[in-house]
Parts: sequence; structure tokens; C-alpha cells
Amino acid sequence: MTTKHNDPLIIAGRNFGSRLLVGTGKFSSSEMMRQAVDASASEIVTVALRRVDLTDPQDDMITALQGGDFLLLPNTSGARDAEEAVRLAKLARASGLEPWIKLEVTPDPRYLLPDPVETLKAAEILIKDGFTVLPYMHADPILAKRLEDVGCVTVMPLGSPIGTNRGIRTRDSIGIIIENASVPVVADAGLGAPSHASEAMEMGCDAVLVNTAIATADNPTEMAIAFKMGVEAGRKAYLAGQPAVKKTAEASSPLTGFLGK
Repeated sequence: MTTKHNDPLIIAGRNFGSRLLVGTGKFSSSEMMRQAVDASASEIVTVALRRVDLTDPQDDMITALQGGDFLLLPNTSGARDAEEAVRLAKLARASGLEPWIKLEVTPDPRYLLPDPVETLKAAEILIKDGFTVLPYMHADPILAKRLEDVGCVTVMPLGSPIGTNRGIRTRDSIGIIIENASVPVVADAGLGAPSHASEAMEMGCDAVLVNTAIATADNPTEMAIAFKMGVEAGRKAYLAGQPAVKKTAEASSPLTGFLGK
């Protein structure tokens, strides 16, 4: 995919015009899912390997996603350890999908928090086997650097637990990750409103991933558009250079001349 864009998201040397990644779970139908994906203008769309039959070309989800101008990014959602995540990734590659994988290792079914030890272990195995790995992780700056050091092409810290719609509850830690990262930082999980996506982008995240907030909205297509706009607004604000936060008031209209004169 070669996207013409004046501010591309670059992952593993590949250019993407959109900084909004979208997931495909929880939609009411495959038709609604595809409408929302198209409305979002996303160029990276994740699909849980446990929810599709990659050997069946008539699988409802696979059929609905065919012909799109986006990278189909399989994820290992539901994997409880590194061994299971690696097995799912290899199944996806064997089915003909590109060797890009969103790595998720979540042994805790209640909070779906990622296992840092098994995630790092799986990342090392998959990268040595030729996969392009995008790992879902805690907002842990040390883990982020370790994942980057073993060859992950992004780091994807959670804003809050998956599906909670609570927004960025890990702001300070994500800020440290952004400061130290040499690969794109993608805010992943917990973003429940377009304003949350804007906040992540204003902080300096390179992209965000959203699923539940779009899929479970009353109008998923309109919500997808809203998130698209939120991401674009947040990115523009970040690039524009936001003014510093101050403790005291300061007149917006100087008494004479212009600011800086």
C-alpha cells in the first residue's frame, strides 16, 4: 500500500494515510462492520483470528472485508500464552495473509490485561520467524523499550482496559513511552469517545486503535466518521504546537502591538 499523504504514518517502512486503526469485533452484522470500516477511512483493520475461519473463503467476516483498500491485520486476541499466540500467527500466515500480526496475550479473562512476560517472549519468537509484530501492552516504558529492542515495529500501550470506554487513564506513562520510542506509539484499548482519540494524538501518539466505541454505538458509521475527525484534529493540534498550560490568567489581548513585539 503506497498512500499519497503529506503526513503519513510510517510502520516498518510502509506508508499509511490514516492514523486511525479499527477493529472488527462486536458489530451487529458483517454489513454494518464493513460500512463503519469504510466510513473510518482506516488503512489498517484488525481481525481476531479466533473469530474467523481462514480456511473458508465464504466466512462472513472475510467476505465482508474483501476488496478493501486497507491492510488486514490479524490479531491473536484470546491467546493465553506465547505458545498459543505464535500458533495463531502462523495459522494466519499459512492462510495467505501478510506476515503482519497484532500480538495480544491476555490470560486474564476479567480485565483482558496483557501478560508482559509472555508478550515479550512471543514477540521474540515471531520476529525471528519473519513476522512484523505490533504488540498490545501495558503502558510500561521499560517494556516498551524491550519490545522495540527485539524488533517490534510499533508499541501499543493501553489507555485503559479493553472495551471499558474509559479513555486515557495511563497518560503519564504513555507520555514517557512517546518520549523514548523510536517506533510509532499507538494508543490501544479503552478509547470510548472521539475526544479520547484527540487527546491521545495531542499528546504525541502516532495513531490510535478503536473497536468497541465504534461497534457498539447507536450509529457505528457516524461514530467511525467522528473518530476519524477526532484523530485528524488531535494530530493537527500536535503538529501546530500547543501553548503551554499556565497557572495564572493572562490577557488574550495585549495593551499595545502584537505578542512578541
